[in-house]
Amino acid sequence: MKTYYLIPLLFLSACSTTPKLVLRPQQPLATNANGIRYPEVLHAYHVGRYADPNDDLIMHEQHVVYRVEENTRWDFHPGPANGNLPALPSRDAAFAPAPVNDAILAEVNSQKAATTQIMIQARTLSAALAQFQAALQQTKTNIQETLILRASVNAMKQRLDALESAPGQLSPPPISTTNEPPDSLSP
Repeated sequence: MKTYYLIPLLFLSACSTTPKLVLRPQQPLATNANGIRYPEVLHAYHVGRYADPNDDLIMHEQHVVYRVEENTRWDFHPGPANGNLPALPSRDAAFAPAPVNDAILAEVNSQKAATTQIMIQARTLSAALAQFQAALQQTKTNIQETLILRASVNAMKQRLDALESAPGQLSPPPISTTNEPPDSLSP
């Protein structure tokens, strides 16, 4: 009889279920950001069963993974005209040319003129430097020739001094007044 008391307990345990936790994402806040920022770009990817790469004892069941492909960013395209601002032509602001006015043009022109003057002076300086290099090379050549000539003059002076100071030097032959060659046998 005691077994009959256990049967209702068996049915009670079989009917009990754990409540499932359901998470729902919050709705984004409604802002009036049209034309100011681009929205995020989200993509959903279906992932099948897989073992956790960090722990082999954990298996993940198939589920959906949401990935932000592109974050929100500013919209640089000009928007509609307000009451205070005039309507701008639709163009990409990143490729807009720089603003030009008379002061900027005058500065650019003065910079061009200064650059031209510097280029002319650089050419003049290069020509003068080439002339200086040629003159320097000529001066080096002249100094070498002068040293060679000075050495030969000093050698001649030494020979002359040696000849003048030599004892018993013969007198030079007499100068003839005729055009005949001197005869060694003549008195």
